[in-house]
Amino acid sequence: MVCSAVPLLLLAMTLPIVGSPVAPGSQPGPSQTGGESGQQLDQASGAGESVLVLVHVQLDFSHETWLAALSRTLTLPPASASSSPRTLTGLSLTTECRVKPDGLTYCACLSGYQWNASVCSRHHPCQQSYNHRPCGCLVFSLPDAGYCQLLPPGGPVSCLPVVPGTLRLNSWLQAPGNTLNLTLITSQETTNLNWFLWHTRSPRPILLQPGTHVSLSSSQGQAVLSIVNISHKWEGEYMCCFEAQGFRWELYQMVRVPLQATDVTRLPDQLSISCATSPGFQLSCCIPPTLLGYLASWSPGEGSGASLFSMPGDRCLVLAVQHCPTADTTYTCDLQSPGLAPLRVPISVTIIQDGDTTCPEDSSAAAWNVTKAGHVAQAPCPVNRTGMVKRTCGSDGVWGPIHSNCTDSGLLALLQRAQLLWAGQGWPDEEVPQSLAQLLEQTVLVSSPSDLLALLDTMTFLAKVVADTRIQLNRSALEALLKTTDKVLDMDTNSLWTPAQVEKPSASSNLLLAVETLARSLCPQDHPFSFSLPNVQLQTQLLRPTFPDDYRVSFPTQPPLQAQIPRYSLAPLATSNSTATITSLVLRKLDDLLPSHYGQGLEDALYATPGLVFAISIMADGQAFSQGEVVMDFGDRDSTVHCVFWDHHLFQGNGGWSDVGCQVQAANASTTTQCTCRHLTAFSILMSRHPVPENPSLELLGRVGLGASILALLVCLGVYRLVWRVLVRNKLAYLHHAALLNMVLCLLAADTCFLGALLLPPGPRSSLCLAAAFLCHFLYLATFFWMLAQALVLAHQLLFVFHQLSKCRVLSLMVVLGYLCPMVFAGLALGLYLPQGQYLREGECWLDGKGGALYMFVGPVLVIVGLNGLVLAMAILKLLRPSLSEGPQVEKRQALLGVIKALLVLTPIFGLTWGLGLATLLEEVSIVPHYIFTILNTSQGVFVLLFGCLMDKKVQQALLKRFGRAQPPNSTISLATNETHVLEHSKERPEDVSYEERLT
Repeated sequence: MVCSAVPLLLLAMTLPIVGSPVAPGSQPGPSQTGGESGQQLDQASGAGESVLVLVHVQLDFSHETWLAALSRTLTLPPASASSSPRTLTGLSLTTECRVKPDGLTYCACLSGYQWNASVCSRHHPCQQSYNHRPCGCLVFSLPDAGYCQLLPPGGPVSCLPVVPGTLRLNSWLQAPGNTLNLTLITSQETTNLNWFLWHTRSPRPILLQPGTHVSLSSSQGQAVLSIVNISHKWEGEYMCCFEAQGFRWELYQMVRVPLQATDVTRLPDQLSISCATSPGFQLSCCIPPTLLGYLASWSPGEGSGASLFSMPGDRCLVLAVQHCPTADTTYTCDLQSPGLAPLRVPISVTIIQDGDTTCPEDSSAAAWNVTKAGHVAQAPCPVNRTGMVKRTCGSDGVWGPIHSNCTDSGLLALLQRAQLLWAGQGWPDEEVPQSLAQLLEQTVLVSSPSDLLALLDTMTFLAKVVADTRIQLNRSALEALLKTTDKVLDMDTNSLWTPAQVEKPSASSNLLLAVETLARSLCPQDHPFSFSLPNVQLQTQLLRPTFPDDYRVSFPTQPPLQAQIPRYSLAPLATSNSTATITSLVLRKLDDLLPSHYGQGLEDALYATPGLVFAISIMADGQAFSQGEVVMDFGDRDSTVHCVFWDHHLFQGNGGWSDVGCQVQAANASTTTQCTCRHLTAFSILMSRHPVPENPSLELLGRVGLGASILALLVCLGVYRLVWRVLVRNKLAYLHHAALLNMVLCLLAADTCFLGALLLPPGPRSSLCLAAAFLCHFLYLATFFWMLAQALVLAHQLLFVFHQLSKCRVLSLMVVLGYLCPMVFAGLALGLYLPQGQYLREGECWLDGKGGALYMFVGPVLVIVGLNGLVLAMAILKLLRPSLSEGPQVEKRQALLGVIKALLVLTPIFGLTWGLGLATLLEEVSIVPHYIFTILNTSQGVFVLLFGCLMDKKVQQALLKRFGRAQPPNSTISLATNETHVLEHSKERPEDVSYEERLT
């Protein structure tokens, strides 16, 4: 129907005409004669018959009304000289067009007519709408105007058009968690088929595309849309748009999904309250917008008032309880929708009774009411933030720390939109650039770890969308990403990054992967592109089929970073005749945020990184080309380095450094570090945090010391072979020397094994190297546990003078302590750290200090040294205050003094040795402590021989007696039987004889 008259009106009409037939193929062009013009589209079927023809007519009215003008008989101009005149006998309008002041013509179809699909594709709609919607009004430029065509009829009886397809759905009501299957059955060949979802939260239909929830399939005569794990976020009106028979068609299907309990927000979800301080309280439950109508009510609700109000995006039902209940009560928010089972969401209210332990009211950071011990107090987040603030009341009535998951509402909305985009809802080519621009604006709002995680997760989901859909970004979108990354890397480590990584250890690894993925997605026409900020530097290059000799790139870092990809590595791309893009990216500070995870083969104690991560990638035909070889020069480094890349799959997906496929190679300058890797990803180098320069004299000193130690221990065994019967005349002496003998045997075996391990090929795959490390660990630990055994025997003798122990029982306990305990520690270290690749140190057959295996040795050693120190202190105090009533016999006292001397000398030596060893791992020290550590560590056998054996007076006397030299008589005579000892003191004793000499 045409509205009021306008100066110029364009009409398309069907005309019943009368006249003689025209010649075949005669199609005159458009003309304007007076006020009448026309274009013959269809031919008459015969003379004197009324025929429907489709004519495009431009009518120009000046003074007469258009209805009167159209009521006259209109004679069309002849198509040829032989054609008879035609007379217009009727008029049926199909298209209404209006000319706007901008000179454009806006044409809309009338009922029963529609634009052809090809016409729709060539002209813009009158109003902005989504791309695949059937066009109802098009914009034309004069004199190019179109007309709407008659839709195909529905059949021989009905003249109404019928859509050539139907939508099938098993039920309009879908249960949460189920799979929605929507099937299009078509009777005609279809093209340009698309699925859309229009729900109340979106101003326009949302495109549905393959994603984590959405899958599309088609076969002859049907197309299927499947959505797995459906929730209320997927309810709405589904539209299937397609082209058939030259027209665009739409089919609609409404789908509703009930809410779940997890969709309902409770504030609070539990409550502990004191009726004395708070006689009343409020409870609320909020639901998101949904197509299903819900009636909400509270139970019990007697004596309380319920009110309904709306929040941004939610509707809430609030229960105001005026009078506190006398006992614990569970309030239920009942949500009822017609035809559905009621949804009941409980909130437990605990009443604090007299005598209950409580946490007091606290308003230091938030309004925390009196709360019962063991319960959690809750408070809403501030305005424009979503989540909850919680605080636990401990069992002792002391408030715990405050835990907040409040997230900025804008950041949370961006995250949810990115998640739905990855799931399959939305227009990736439009929404990804928009989201990146909005993220840049939102970085100033990051004030908590949850905000930072929301921002990082949004970047991760956007990167996944880009990777899955293979869309390309323009320069403005990429600049927004890089600016956001620069600000994120500058965020405070202690208050934001550290707690965020505690909650999500893969946060920094995910950031690296997201930035890599998005940075290499720049449109080819925007290359080359360079960008530089303090923490982010980017350079891209478009490679034509004729590649240069090598691809080279450099960055002005300190020291400068240079990289090149050899031509032979790019050769496979040249043969495909496709354009390739290379993206090189430097990220500063990120290496300090990445977790200190090291893969197999990186067994040094601690590492430092150069302060940057370098990522390089190649894209060809939308695919990542990762098999290229790259040579990187990280500049001058004064320590041994490892060339590594970040492997996102290590350590349960949290990522870690790996050196697989990478190696260090010599460069022109002796101090320049060059790395060659046979794949493309993110790279860096690892440097020993406290490197020790390679020193041949230090290695030689260590081997000589080990040799001297082994020789000294052999001499010690020989001495014991000669004087053993003399040394073990009483039980205490026997136990002392038995412990010392076992300690000598363990240390001799350990030094021999350690010296032999230097000749073995190092590496975790060497079974001999692994066995040597395990034996050294066990034998060195056994040495210290035997020291502990003799110290415990001494302690028992000093504390329990008259309590005698069986020699066999004590010796059995000493064997268990000396061999079983170190075996447990050595086995635990092997079982815990070998599967993680953190058992052996790189290049050595010894324990790795990075993962903790070495501390399974150093820890017990330092504990034993500390215990020995306590025993020594106790022994010295006892000997400084002798008592006749509790004094031991002379030989026992001599044996005790021998034990004390050995412990007094050996304990500082052993403790100082391994204390220095631990210090070289934990602190930055010079080369001097390393020399001291090497000398003391490799000379322990010499110290055992000197202070544990030769300085023992019993050993000296036995040796002198064995080799024929008499010992001067002592001032103390000891007469002993097998059970008792009689002690006689000399009546005359020189005053200048020391107390120690008198005791020995």
